[in-house]
Amino acid sequence: MKIIIFGANEIGSMIASQFYTANDITVIDEEKNKLDAFNKLDISFVDGNASSIEVLKQANIKDADFFIACTESDELNIVACLTVKHISEAYTMCFVRKESYKQSLGITKDAEYNSDMYVDTVIWPKELLTQEIFRIITVAKALDVENFAGGRARLLEYKIAENSPLVNKMVKHCEFPKDTLIVGIKRNEELFIPSGETVLKEEDRVIFMGLSHSLDILAGKFFHEKEFVKKVAIIGGGNIGLKLAKSLEDLKLDIKIIERDEARCEFLAEQLSNTLIINGDGTDLELLNEEEISNADVVVSVTNNDEKNLLCSLLVKQLGVNRVVSRVTKNANADLFQKVGVDIAISAITASLNEIKSNLCGTNIGILATVEQGKGEVLKIVLPENFQPMKIMDLKLPAKGIVGIIQRRNRIIIPNGTTQLMSEDHLIIFTTSENAPAIREYFKVD
Repeated sequence: MKIIIFGANEIGSMIASQFYTANDITVIDEEKNKLDAFNKLDISFVDGNASSIEVLKQANIKDADFFIACTESDELNIVACLTVKHISEAYTMCFVRKESYKQSLGITKDAEYNSDMYVDTVIWPKELLTQEIFRIITVAKALDVENFAGGRARLLEYKIAENSPLVNKMVKHCEFPKDTLIVGIKRNEELFIPSGETVLKEEDRVIFMGLSHSLDILAGKFFHEKEFVKKVAIIGGGNIGLKLAKSLEDLKLDIKIIERDEARCEFLAEQLSNTLIINGDGTDLELLNEEEISNADVVVSVTNNDEKNLLCSLLVKQLGVNRVVSRVTKNANADLFQKVGVDIAISAITASLNEIKSNLCGTNIGILATVEQGKGEVLKIVLPENFQPMKIMDLKLPAKGIVGIIQRRNRIIIPNGTTQLMSEDHLIIFTTSENAPAIREYFKVD
């Protein structure tokens, strides 16, 4: 495929890095904005602004399959995408930072506003990040949560504690509940797919897939007993903090937001009906003690400053908070945050990549989620009508992956080696990012 990226920034770099080995990538931006990371990639670069038809012609826009606009300017991204729609057949993806643009661009494809000028996919990273944080904090002690098949199946990630009965046990001896599978383990920065002989270790970050009810049983048996999230503290009352609080209010939780800007606090109080708004600094240890932050089940630090989020997170950890979620604006900081004690570090860029990957795959192939900062991928594969039935054990995948879930019409199946695969089955497969291209290619339908 030919992919044109408008934006030589961190987002553009990550997109290009993900796809340049198997695709023809061209990046458009002014030379002064180009990050050094692009020099390591085998890609083409066009110096200029993609809102210019002449610049787009230099990039061979008429041959492009996809156009992704991800500069720091919403207006530039929008104009570039609309221009591309005017002169080519490329599928457009537009990054925006303002909610109003997300809403406005979202209605241009409705029948009431029928127009040939529209953007195919609008990506608002803050919205995707908020959704991911919401999923994680509403499941006690989970490090990651992904819902599939309308919530009937899930992916859950947990850390194995020192006193866990799973420590030093082989996977095949763990007696996990029926309809659950262990699909991945992250150990010492390496993500791998376990076998029955794999021995679980303390501090392993273990990834499970299965039916939602069965995973609830697994969580209660091995990771927590009848624990529920009741109290959530949010440090930072910006767009993410506000949207997160609104979602949590629907669950009737005890919520408080700490925000240092007094005018913003007044705005938050107008927007939220069941959230305590505290005017103060999340790095103020005395304030954190006065507000009894240590009693929170989860603390989320979502300011727009990585250093402040890290400091706030470490302070509340010292006060005894069991689970801390931190926003990172620079994707490279995520691993660092977790190394120094932050339980969960999430980047809006990583959340956005899921959306892009899903759009770039074929019609029978999609990417439902990535885990561990992109080290693992959850693939959706739809088997074609002419697929010949076979057992999973006879499926000769070119790289290591686990079929974790099968959706067969309205039925959800957690398979084993003897499960029969049928035509038009929807497979949900877990694999590593290194193995994902080979598995996607194996199932690709022309």
